[in-house]
Order: sequence, then structure tokens, then C-alpha cells
Amino acid sequence: FLVLMSFPLTAGFRRSMRLCRRKSWTNQQSCYARCPSSCYSTLAAPYEEVVRYQRHPADRNRLIVLVGPAGVGVNELRRRLIASNPREFQSAIPHTTRVQKSYEMNGREYHYVSKETFENMVYSHRMLEYGEYKGYLYGTSVDAVRTVLDEGKICVIDLEPQ
Repeated sequence: FLVLMSFPLTAGFRRSMRLCRRKSWTNQQSCYARCPSSCYSTLAAPYEEVVRYQRHPADRNRLIVLVGPAGVGVNELRRRLIASNPREFQSAIPHTTRVQKSYEMNGREYHYVSKETFENMVYSHRMLEYGEYKGYLYGTSVDAVRTVLDEGKICVIDLEPQ
């Protein structure tokens, strides 16, 4: 499956939703009776309808996050979206702790940083998402996304849930 999310860049992805939990099926109040305003509406309608987004000219551009497991085509969808209109869509340049290859330029393929710098960015909540692959850290920083948005483009990133 593939999930498409679009939202303003005001906070990181680290938001949690507390849902009601039933301890047993008998002698319990309904979830609605315990917390009517929050979780009932979440449980009753867990999905939002996806419609074409019409941005008002005064609104800032938004971040689009494509989420899906490996092999469903999330990366290809991101590439095609950017290729279809590169003046409107762009990816944020990710950060990594891996060694820079001879044909790569810092700030073009990746921002190459030390492991200590990367971990400091994580601890100071400057990374929107991050993960480890083959012993190296990879992630997208808030600053990298803001750079794209400040250029007047829509930032598109893809994530694999872990």
C-alpha cells in the first residue's frame, strides 16, 4: 500500500495519537463514552478522502511525504512527480554519515556529515526522519526541507516505515 500525506512544515513527524484501549470486552464503557471528542472520530473515520489540493496563491508551499514499504514504487513515484514538473516539485537533499564517493558532490547527492554531527541533529530534533542502512545513518533534515520550500517549490520526500 502507499500513503500520501501533505502538511505544512510546522512540526516533526513525531506526533502520537492516544486511542482508547479496551481492557476486556465485557463491562466496559464504549470508546465513545470514554473520550467522545478525539478517538471516536478517529476510529469511526480512520481515512481521509484524497482530493486534488488547490493551493491559494498566498499560501506557502507544503511538504508531500510518500510512505510505503520497499518495493511498492514510492521512490519511482517521487521521481516521476519531480520529472513531470521540476519547476514546482523538488526533493530535499538528505544527510548521511557514509563516505562520499569520488563522483559525488557534497550538497548535491547528500550532505555528508560525521556520525556525531548526525546524532546531534537527531537529538536536537533537526531531523524529520532518519534510519540506518548498512551501518550508515541517512535522514532528511528540517533545514533541507525548508531550503526547498524557501525556493518556492513543493518538497517531496519518500519514506519506508520501519
